[in-house]
This record gives sequence, C-alpha cells and structure tokens, in this order.
Amino acid sequence: MPKPYPREFRDDVVRVARDRDPGVTVEQIAKDFGVHPMTLFKWLRQADIDEGVKPGVSSSDSAELREARKRIKLLEQENEVLRRAAAYLSQANLPKRLYPLVNELAADGIPVAVTCRVLNIARQPYYRWLARPVTDAELAEAYRADALFDAHRDDPEFGYRFLADEARAAGRPMTERTAWKICSGMGWWSVYSRKRRRGKGGRPGPPVHDDLVKRDFTASGPNQLWLADITEHRTGEGKLYLCAIKDMWSNRIVGYSIDSTMKSRLAVTALHNAAARRGDLAGCVLHTDRGSQFRSRKFVRALHRHQMLGSMGRVGAAGDNAAMESFFGLLQNNVLDRRSWATREQLRIAIVTWIERTYHRRRRQRSLSRLTPIEYETIMTPPASQAA
Repeated sequence: MPKPYPREFRDDVVRVARDRDPGVTVEQIAKDFGVHPMTLFKWLRQADIDEGVKPGVSSSDSAELREARKRIKLLEQENEVLRRAAAYLSQANLPKRLYPLVNELAADGIPVAVTCRVLNIARQPYYRWLARPVTDAELAEAYRADALFDAHRDDPEFGYRFLADEARAAGRPMTERTAWKICSGMGWWSVYSRKRRRGKGGRPGPPVHDDLVKRDFTASGPNQLWLADITEHRTGEGKLYLCAIKDMWSNRIVGYSIDSTMKSRLAVTALHNAAARRGDLAGCVLHTDRGSQFRSRKFVRALHRHQMLGSMGRVGAAGDNAAMESFFGLLQNNVLDRRSWATREQLRIAIVTWIERTYHRRRRQRSLSRLTPIEYETIMTPPASQAA
C-alpha cells in the first residue's frame, strides 16, 4: 500500500500548480513532482473546498471530527485509569505500588503511555519492572519514592533535602543523595526552582549523541545513513529557514520542512515528513551538527519514536557534515543567490520546485553512475518496496 504524502509536500505542489506559467499543464506539474495527475487534481479540488471556493467537507472539519473521536476515546481511558487507581489505592493493607495496576490496565486495553501520564509516573522504570523480578533493593526504593511523592504532593515548594527529612519522619530513612536521585529521575522539583540560561556568545551545549559517522558518508542501502542540517536565506519579508534530510545511499532529499522560524519544530517536522515517505526506519543513523534544534527533547523523542540512532559531529567542524553542506551549496548557487526574493512564498516555491523537479529528477550525479536520485532508487530498489 503506498505511503501518504506529507501535508507540507502536498501544499507545496498545490502552490506550484496554481502559480504555473501559461501553457504548463497540471499533468506536467504532476510529472515533475512524481505524483499521479489524478492525485494532483484531487489535491487542487480539496484546496478549493478548504478555501470555500467549492462546496464539500473541508480538511479541517474532517480532521476535527477524527480528533474529537480520538479525544473522546482518550478521555474514556483516562477516566477508567482514575477510577481503577482510586479503588486500588484505597486498600490500606496494600503498599502503594502502581506498576501492578499499570499492568492490569494494559491487559484490559488501556495503553501504558496513557496510564503513566495520568498517574504521573515514568514508563521506563515500569518496563524494567515488567522485564525482571523485583529485588528487595528495588522494593525499598519504591517505598522511598512513595514517601518522597507524598511529601512533594503535600509541600511542592520543598527541595529534595526537605523531602528527605519528611520521608525520614514517615519511617523511610534515606540519604540526601538517594533522595536527589529519586526526585531527579521522577521529575519532582521545587516549584521555586529555575533553569539557568546560557548567555549570548556561549558555546553550544554538549552533544546528546556520539559521532557514529566519523566522516564516512557511505551507505550500502536505503535508510541506513541520513544527514540533516538547517540553512537560512533573507527575503523582503524576513528570513526563511529550510531543514533538509538527505539519504546518503541515493543522495535523495527524503524529507524537508520550511518555516519562518528556526525552532525545534522545524527539525521535528522534517523528520516526520521523511518518515512518512520512507517507512521502516529502525536502526537508521541520522547525523547532524550540534544545533539546538537537533539537541532538543522533542527531536530526540522523535528519533526514539522511529527507532532511529542519533549522531553528532564536533563544534565548528564543517567537514563532519560535509555531504549535507555540499547540497546546501548547490541550493545556494542554483536558487538562493540567483535573484532577490520579495516574499517567503516566492522563495518557498522556488526551493521545493528545484528539489523535487531539478535535483531529484534532472540533475545527474557522478557518484550515482550519472543517474538522478529518483532513477537510482528506481533501478536499485525492488518495485514492491519502492518509496512513495
């Protein structure tokens, strides 16, 4: 079954089709972007419906209905978790250990993620508990964590030292270091605590991943090694940012995102767009620089969600991501520096047109035996497993 096209890609193709030059047909635009003409006509019709030009169910209404159903189901699950938890914790003769309750709810069809979020517990310790028998040390730590949680719930302004004192008074003695370890792992902090900010001109933070590539930008198959980076360019309306992800097997840009701000959402959206088109990414290495967008918790969580491995180069070493820098150099020479751009919309259309039509389908590369990335993937990939 073909994979759905990312929303951002569909919107870009619709923009190009609407702004096409006289004499250029919709069929030609569809061919340039590698989509079926009927698919592009469907996208154009849906865009007219969304804008109120034609009657019909808009994408937002359909999405709202789906989201409402999902929300109703989620609320039902959350209510069931709260009801079962209240009954479970009301039994005074039992220790307040929530992992057995999580296990019971999972057997009844309640997702573990929902239960842990409602009960404000971490999933990783639960899975560790599920995979092996509980030792005496772990049981003692669970009782200590329970005492710390009760103290933190009663007095949220207390730091870990005061919480340790309250736990000792409740019959669960522990050192301050043990209390700090438990509170840190569970995210129980004083409401008065504040995160320290790095001043301007400071060095980037430490890498969240090791360098798994070591400047060896080769891959023997698809979805083995990806590179990602962010570039920016000025327009009359302000800067426009592009985050692109490149598969080093075929040199294809498997995912990208364009926005007016350079936040972690830009990198996360590019990764989700790439995953939507490439399918199974388990074990794929994604190599980046140490930009804050790639070190963010949202991006790291997105990597884990797709079972990918992160990799990071050194600070100030452009050669550690040279293959991606070369692509941005081509983009700079062929699009960004060719003229001045009055609006972000003009530059966005020019970027996606050059990537999808010129770079993917017309620019032959010596490293690919003088084939384009699309031709190389078509020849080297069995038809049953080709990407959409």
